[in-house]
Amino acid sequence: MASLARVAFFRDIDIDLGPFETRCNWRRFDEDEVLVDFEDASTDVYFLVAGDVRILVRTQSGKEVILGEMRGGQYFGELAAIDGVKRSANVTALTRGEVCIMPAAVFREIVFASKVVCDKVLRLLAGRVRELNARLMEHSVLDLRHRLYSELLRLSQPRAGHPGERVVTPPPYHHVLAARIGCRREQVTREFTALSSEDLVERTRGALVLKKPEVLEARVAEALREDL
Repeated sequence: MASLARVAFFRDIDIDLGPFETRCNWRRFDEDEVLVDFEDASTDVYFLVAGDVRILVRTQSGKEVILGEMRGGQYFGELAAIDGVKRSANVTALTRGEVCIMPAAVFREIVFASKVVCDKVLRLLAGRVRELNARLMEHSVLDLRHRLYSELLRLSQPRAGHPGERVVTPPPYHHVLAARIGCRREQVTREFTALSSEDLVERTRGALVLKKPEVLEARVAEALREDL
């Protein structure tokens, strides 16, 4: 029997998970498989044991906006489990992986039974609200150039062995970045050409390197000050 101990979210918590394990389902998924779609009436919570997924929303005209990606150890679907409203986003697999599917009733029982789990959920929700607020503000006051800078910084992490540099790995496709910041692929390509000519970014095998992230940070900060 699969164990909830394999799920990163449930490690080191203060209750016995045994009674809940038989009420959960485990399954593997393939690349490009839709795990959750718009307007689904399901309320299960999905815990990623392995694999990567992408979360996006779609307008009535068919335009897609990428909200983000998740990797093994993260989870999604908690909003429907809390309020019972139909799904507001699509979640599609980027890689093969495995997921633990927990019914809303089980999720709520665990949250109400464990202060540790409750605190984790509250912190996660608070973090997502803060991130969405930041992105909403950027879309409202920044032009696409500075939105791109901000998104690259958000996606990046410190580059090992190269102090001061950051990397985005794997390197994002231009059309994906365009869907994240609300513009066209051609506009992103044009901005990358400018960044490369300034020696601010470099594409290596398996990564996009931000060679001078402090310059991008300063430009975003200046753009925000000019809007005030």
